[in-house]
Amino acid sequence: MCDVEKYLKIYKEIKKLDPEDTLQLVLEAKDDEAKDFFELIGDFLLQQKQKSVIKGNLF
Repeated sequence: MCDVEKYLKIYKEIKKLDPEDTLQLVLEAKDDEAKDFFELIGDFLLQQKQKSVIKGNLF
């Protein structure tokens, strides 16, 4: 079994990333798989911000 608390802590840290941070991670990724992973994280964080803007009628 995986250590759920460990991954929840990682998730909380990832949620703190700014778009510039995820861009830096993508640009400095050592291989295509890592680059794809960081792009997915950036997309996820952008989607979450979009949802909150739409929900708050802020557009």
